[in-house]
Parts: sequence; C-alpha cells; structure tokens
Amino acid sequence: MKKSVIKSSRSTIFAPTSAILESISDGVFTVDANWRITSFNRAAETITGIRRKEALGKPCSEVFRASMCEGHCALRKTLETGKPVINQSAFIITAEGRRIPISISTAVLRDSRGRVIGGAETFRDLSLVEELRKELEGRYQVGDLVSRSPSMQKLFQILPPVAISDSMILIQGETGTGKELLARAIHGMSNRKEKPFVAINCGAIPDTL
Repeated sequence: MKKSVIKSSRSTIFAPTSAILESISDGVFTVDANWRITSFNRAAETITGIRRKEALGKPCSEVFRASMCEGHCALRKTLETGKPVINQSAFIITAEGRRIPISISTAVLRDSRGRVIGGAETFRDLSLVEELRKELEGRYQVGDLVSRSPSMQKLFQILPPVAISDSMILIQGETGTGKELLARAIHGMSNRKEKPFVAINCGAIPDTL
C-alpha cells in the first residue's frame, strides 16, 4: 500500500512537469551518470531533427553533436563543479547536417536525498537571431538614417567632419529622398545638437519672398 502511494505521488509530480517541458520552445534533455539520454522533449526533436525514440538511451554526444562536446562540454563542467552554466554560445549539427547556433544552459539533477544522478541541459535555437544580426551588420546607420547602399556608406563617412564645421551646408535632392533626415543627422552630430532644429519647408514659401 505504501509503495503504491509513493508511486502515485511521483506520477502526480512528474505529469505536470512533463507537460510543461513539452510545451516550451527550448530544447531540453537529461542524462544519467553514464551520459546516456533519459529524456528528450518535443522542442529538442524539432531543433535537432532527431526523434525522441532515437535519442533515448544514446550517449548525449552522439545525439546533440555540439561544437563543445569534444573538449568543453558545458554539462560535464556543471557535473564536475556543481555550478550551472547559463546561456553559453555553441553550434550543433542537425540530423540534416545543418549547422545551427544555440545557447546552452545546464544544471545538476539530484534525487530526493540530494545525490547527483545526472544532469539537465536546455538549448535555444538562435538561427533567427543570427540572421537578424547579419542583416543589421550589412546596414549602415547615422542618426535616424539606415541604408545598405555602399554610396550611402560613403556619405555617412563624411558627415562627422561636415557636422563639426561652421560652414553653411547645401543639401540637394528630389522630393522624398530624405534631405531633412540628413540635415537632422548633421545637426545631431554638431556642436549645436543641444539647440533647437528648425525645419522649414521651402515649397510652402511664396516665390516673391
């Protein structure tokens, strides 16, 4: 009777935990003392391209295939020191052979008596973040002006020395090409940046003035 109560109690605890792990977008897996995978959530399947039934029971290095598995395993470091690793950058190779950037966090798993029985690792797919970073690196920005054009990059490079000059500046261009934005950028880099910027639409001024 007592064993049944204990087993029922454990099931009550593990059921909601399993549901939570299955619902999150981060990959999660656990290993035992022999580095064999004991759990592998749905997100881990999605990110790695490896099905849970194929991962369970295998050494984590065969499944996870991260850039740090050979010599700088975050989970091994955690189990050796007892200290968690938080958001360490790495790469994994998926089942399809794709190289994916991820961030890794690790923790020690203990039983009810506090004895170490294995480890847990969560990992987050940073592919979208990496794509956005590369896209932003391909852009040039000055003030509110953002461009990917090499010609605009050359223009942005001459703005700082122009901005600190006391000479008058004439900006020419068709309507809608951003002349006022360019003027604001120059003002923002000048010694007068703390003073008001007054924009006047010359098209609204009569020819007689």
